[in-house]
Amino acid sequence: MPETLASPPAAAPLTIRMHAADNVAIVANDGGLPAGTALPGGAVVLRDRVPQGHKVALVDLARGAAVLRYGVPIGHALDPIPAGSWVHERLLQMPEARGLENLPMATVKPEPQPPLEGYTFEGYRNPDGSVGTRNILAITQTVQCVAGVTDFAVKRIKAELLPKYPHVDDVVALEHGYGCGVAIDAPDAVIPIRTLRHISLNPNFGGEVMVVSLGCEKLQPERLFPSDAIPIQNARGTGFAGPQGVPPLPGGEPRSGAGGLDTVCLQDDAHVGFMSMVESILRQAEEHLKRLNARQRVTVPASELVVGVQCGGSDAFSGVTANPAVGFCTDLLVRAGASVMFSETTEVRDGIAQLTARATTPEVAQAMVREMAWYDAYLKRGSVDRSANTTPGNKKGGLSNIVEKAMGSIVKSGSAPISNVLSPGEKLKAKGLTYAATPASDFICGTLQLAAGMNLHVFTTGRGTPYGLAPVPVIKVATRSDLARRWHDLMDLNAGTIADGTASIEDVGWALFHLMLDVASGRRQTWAERWKLHNALVLFNPAPVT
Repeated sequence: MPETLASPPAAAPLTIRMHAADNVAIVANDGGLPAGTALPGGAVVLRDRVPQGHKVALVDLARGAAVLRYGVPIGHALDPIPAGSWVHERLLQMPEARGLENLPMATVKPEPQPPLEGYTFEGYRNPDGSVGTRNILAITQTVQCVAGVTDFAVKRIKAELLPKYPHVDDVVALEHGYGCGVAIDAPDAVIPIRTLRHISLNPNFGGEVMVVSLGCEKLQPERLFPSDAIPIQNARGTGFAGPQGVPPLPGGEPRSGAGGLDTVCLQDDAHVGFMSMVESILRQAEEHLKRLNARQRVTVPASELVVGVQCGGSDAFSGVTANPAVGFCTDLLVRAGASVMFSETTEVRDGIAQLTARATTPEVAQAMVREMAWYDAYLKRGSVDRSANTTPGNKKGGLSNIVEKAMGSIVKSGSAPISNVLSPGEKLKAKGLTYAATPASDFICGTLQLAAGMNLHVFTTGRGTPYGLAPVPVIKVATRSDLARRWHDLMDLNAGTIADGTASIEDVGWALFHLMLDVASGRRQTWAERWKLHNALVLFNPAPVT
């Protein structure tokens, strides 16, 4: 828990230090503090104006001295830094990345926490046993070429069909930029293919799989969905797509695609003109809407939550307020038997020793090392390293480099043992805390967590972002009260109260837990849902484009 150096009145100087060994603290005051300000205790006087969230040296730092925050070196002084100086990225040499050898493997054995029982939400139980927090018709696309046609059809579906099916929350097109002009047989091409396949099976889509294909794309429907792997709904009930024939759609139009997969192929000879394509999509969509509309929410235990946690537009407060509160909530969810994923490889890479130590087994720890090594090599092929992660906004918010950012990011994972590791695009198959390896890009990370099966998303931000995803509710947590005040109709929870001293990490963590149950039950909408703020899906494709 952060240690505040003092608890003066709100207008007085306030600094926050994260660890007793730290030789820097961040300025918590809105607007920062001017030069000449005496910090609480009077021993340190600011030599520079220090913006909010930025670091001030608490002692004289010699050239080469380690600058400590979170109790770890986040950099080394390039020149002497007197006490009271503003400590920013231009004054620091970033440490080398921790090697991936000789790491502690499953060495932390925390005392088992008592189960958290009795918490429930109202969700949609699916034929495969998973649970959705929303009831959505998703239309999968095999290639970007069909996006315009699908978008036109979705607008008509929402205007003409959706009002007839009040128990269906939405219709979304799973638009992406993959499928054509790609090296479809390259080893890494499996990542975007399985990502799109698994997104189509997200619990919020109720087991309904509907595809729009162009016809000539490299990502053919039968490649995207192997015929023996996709659960489908049809007039005869729930089943699995297989090699047998498929009955025609109403009106005599044949279903196309592999086995039992419902596919509209725009290049089929049966389509004469644009409206023929659109009407075909509408006819097929209505069959799915009828089945989805028959579904009802039922009471399910909190263990059915599958939560993805992520941060974006991070600042120095991310690791002080919002992320620790999310970490506390992560521990609550794990105790409740739920599934929680944390991700963003470059943003936890510098904490690899902490992660491998928390693994439940050496095999889980080694799987994390494998994912980190793969990503190190991926970045090296592009002639960059993890330092390319930190953004101008991160630095403006007080984060000097990726090491400091990583120390604040990793706390979203809480303290529970890490029991599972996913490669990009894989589907989650285990409860508990999972490291889901993804890039740190907000959109790609969210897309991959959708593929893993999340039914609820938590997103922390310090600089502010209107980020949202159409297939899943996104709860956004502000790190600062000033952001929560200015973006009052975009932020769902204010963790800035922790820095203000009006709430504890535990208070905000519990508030988030209860908010999750309300949002999952449909009792509350997130701001992104209310405004329909939805970012595009971005498939991670490390394979070449031809």
